[in-house]
Amino acid sequence: MKKNLVAQIFVAFVLGLIVGIAFWLAKLPIDNFVTWVSPFGHVLVAMLKMIVIPVIFLSLITGAASVPTKEFGKIGLKVIIWYLLTSLFAAMLGSVLAGFFNPGGGSSHDAWASLMRMEDATEIVPVASNSITDIFLSMFENPFSALANGNFLAIIVYAITFGLALKIVFDKGNMAMRDNVQRLLGILEAAKEAIFKMVDWILAYSPIGVFALTAVNFAQYGDSLFGPYVKLTLGVILGIIGMIVVIYPVMMAVTLRENPYKTLFKMKEPMLTAFVTRSSAAALPVSLRVSEEELFISEKVSSFSLPLGSTINMDGVCIHLPMFAVLAANMFGVDLTFTDLTLLVVTTVLASVGAGGVPGGSLMLLFIILQNMGLQQGQIAVIVGLALGINPILDMFETMNNVTGDIVCTYSVAKMHNLVGPEHITPAID
Repeated sequence: MKKNLVAQIFVAFVLGLIVGIAFWLAKLPIDNFVTWVSPFGHVLVAMLKMIVIPVIFLSLITGAASVPTKEFGKIGLKVIIWYLLTSLFAAMLGSVLAGFFNPGGGSSHDAWASLMRMEDATEIVPVASNSITDIFLSMFENPFSALANGNFLAIIVYAITFGLALKIVFDKGNMAMRDNVQRLLGILEAAKEAIFKMVDWILAYSPIGVFALTAVNFAQYGDSLFGPYVKLTLGVILGIIGMIVVIYPVMMAVTLRENPYKTLFKMKEPMLTAFVTRSSAAALPVSLRVSEEELFISEKVSSFSLPLGSTINMDGVCIHLPMFAVLAANMFGVDLTFTDLTLLVVTTVLASVGAGGVPGGSLMLLFIILQNMGLQQGQIAVIVGLALGINPILDMFETMNNVTGDIVCTYSVAKMHNLVGPEHITPAID
């Protein structure tokens, strides 16, 4: 997201906050205000819902089709498994912290419903506590039915499988078949880029939507939203600190049998770059340089692992999604058990394979969580409004987490294959 757009969204959030709190404190009648202003926010939510399924579907197909099947073998497979495991650990940690901080909790569901003053506050399709068999079978639904009904788990499984199948057909096919696959992938890539352009347009409108959502939310619900805001922010930041100073070091210590903190300290430059720029892509050149000059990682590993990680590794996002799920459950009376929460987040871990390189990718994953919880559009608008307002703060920590995870994975896998050391670095040509 461009810096000027981030600034516009932040200003829109602040202005919306001021206007909303002013209405709340002055106890002004807000019916006409809500009637005229809320549609501008709901339009943003509707446009994001419109785009999320094609973004995930096309990104996963093209991403899976680009995974090397011959060139990298065991090392590439270990890199991918490591990324998926750390995302899963992040999702589990986020779920535990969400249960501990319980944003939006402390009052009954009835009290929240009364506060929300929304006609659809109780019109929820609760998260179903399906058996493992039901969940497994739902992964293999007719893809057209899954696309129409928004069954994200089935969409994810089909898209990844189809992309991998295209890659295998390309690798093993004759010249004519390779040309056919290449043309199809070219069409899919063009369609994906067109969808990304639509995302850019939607994000360009987002300051207007953010102002409307923020103003209406705080005009209706007032300072009662500040408590959940603080809890959610604190929980996400503590979770990310936990990933960086506990989870990653433990994984490195167990697999490499060495002091992980010395290695982590050498990663400080790309970590700070990611924190300031809020962009994994912007930090990638720094990560590549530090991997070679400070960590002595073979380019055979880093040139594959780090760009892949900047696309598919979203550990930070997997921490904050459970927080918003629990907040939504508390606000709208969804019976969300730890098992339900974990299943929802596992879905987003798989979806993150395609959403990592998407503008506003974390918001796309948030929609998967909210839609799978059965929330109505007005309820989704409340949560999205909160997420958009707080996103610039969370995004700094999440991006730093993602980049740190990329380098930790690259170093660890390279070390396991004895590809770390000065002898593996190509000397610079003077």
